[in-house]
Amino acid sequence: MDVSEGVELCYPQLLNSSCRGLMRPHSQAVLFYTLLSCITVLTVTLNLLVVISISHFRQLHTPTNLLLLSLAISDLLVGLLVMPVETVRFIETCWLLGDLMCALSYIIGFTLTSASVGNMVLISIDRYVAICYPLQYSSKITRSRVEVCVCLCWACSLLYNGLILKDHLRQPDRYNSCYGECLVVINYISGTVDLVFTFIGPCSVILILYTKVFIVAVSQARALQSHIIMVAGGTAGVTAKKSEKKAARTLGIVILVFLMSFCPYYYPSLAGQDISNSASSWAIVSWLLYFNSCLNPLIYAFFYPWFRKAIKFIVTLKILEQDSSQANII
Repeated sequence: MDVSEGVELCYPQLLNSSCRGLMRPHSQAVLFYTLLSCITVLTVTLNLLVVISISHFRQLHTPTNLLLLSLAISDLLVGLLVMPVETVRFIETCWLLGDLMCALSYIIGFTLTSASVGNMVLISIDRYVAICYPLQYSSKITRSRVEVCVCLCWACSLLYNGLILKDHLRQPDRYNSCYGECLVVINYISGTVDLVFTFIGPCSVILILYTKVFIVAVSQARALQSHIIMVAGGTAGVTAKKSEKKAARTLGIVILVFLMSFCPYYYPSLAGQDISNSASSWAIVSWLLYFNSCLNPLIYAFFYPWFRKAIKFIVTLKILEQDSSQANII
């Protein structure tokens, strides 16, 4: 069988039944492996620091931090289980892990991504109640209720994505045209449902709740300004303006990162098309989606003073000292 230069069969012994692909130059493959491996390591490291901090220090065992812990676990698993597989899928021209792993790779990736989005929604609800109803917060947001919500979030993510990918799970090779492929196609109907439940719905909830939080935070800052203006003079106005800008910046970052990560993936559904990993843009689209797991700990945890202090404990190995879990880091 004639094969042009630079083209290689996935399984040469199968001849026409095997896929062919253009091999990447060695230098390009090394560059991609290095870049994507660095993103993977960074994702795992940042989320692992959040998991260790919240799990170890007693002061951090609060309902809010339990939500951050759940988000960090979902993003940590994306870094451990999904990103390495996607790195190989992106760089290599053949799928060499078999049909079972082909099916599992997508159900795991989609489930973890959905769980991550669900946790972001729960965090926005928590922040909304904390800022808008501070007096009722302790009675409305209890540890037991948060634990139930987190469990439901994970269970619904698994069940929901199992339904979306049920045909792919039953017959992973149904869309493959030859050996060495791992194709998944989400039809327009399933894609539309997924668009609503995983993108439009969560994005709307996050945007509405954080906007309300921003409005209340600004009104509180202005109320505080009016009380202390006689004492602090002009500096009170400057402080209030800084608080407003900080709140607006945080809101903007949360929404912008969410849209940048998820919009490209759901563009086919918005355009009335099927979602398929055979598209030439799939690698960029999927990595943008998964890169959100690297950014989440920076957005939701890194700006907390307790997290930066916890990192110092971990990096300097003070966390290994006796009774370090009782340390005052808040």
